[in-house]
Amino acid sequence: MEAIVPYLNFKGTAKAAFDFYAKALNGEILFAQTFGESPMEVTEENRDKIMHATLKAGDLTIMASDVIDDKFPVIEGTNVSLSMNFTKVEDIDRVFAAMSEGSNITMPLQDTFWGAKFGMLTDAFGINWMFNHDYEQK
Repeated sequence: MEAIVPYLNFKGTAKAAFDFYAKALNGEILFAQTFGESPMEVTEENRDKIMHATLKAGDLTIMASDVIDDKFPVIEGTNVSLSMNFTKVEDIDRVFAAMSEGSNITMPLQDTFWGAKFGMLTDAFGINWMFNHDYEQK
C-alpha cells in the first residue's frame, strides 16, 4: 500500500482551489481532467468542472474533484476523504472488506473507465475513505 492521500471535494471551485494551492505551496498540478473531457454524460453546466486533479508539492500529494451528484453533498469542513492506493488487487479487496464492517458503502468496489478498481465508504467512525488499485496499462 502506498501513502494515504487527502482527497478534497468542492462545489465547483476545484480548479480555483488547486491554482491557489499550487501557488501557495510552490507546487505543480500534475493532472487535471474535466467532466467534459471524460466519457461520462454530463450537463453543459458541469462540463468544465474538475472530475479529478492531482497536485504535488515536495513530498505532499493532494487530489480533488468537483461534486456534481446530489448523492454526495459537499459539506464544507467534512469534504475530505482519505485515499488509499493499493499495489495489489488482493490487498484492496481484503482491506475494503475489513473496513466495510459497520460502514456506509457509498460506492462498492468496481472496475472503472479510468483503468482502476475503485470504491468508497464512510466507516463506522464517520471517516470517508477512497480505495484505488490502478491496473497495469497495456
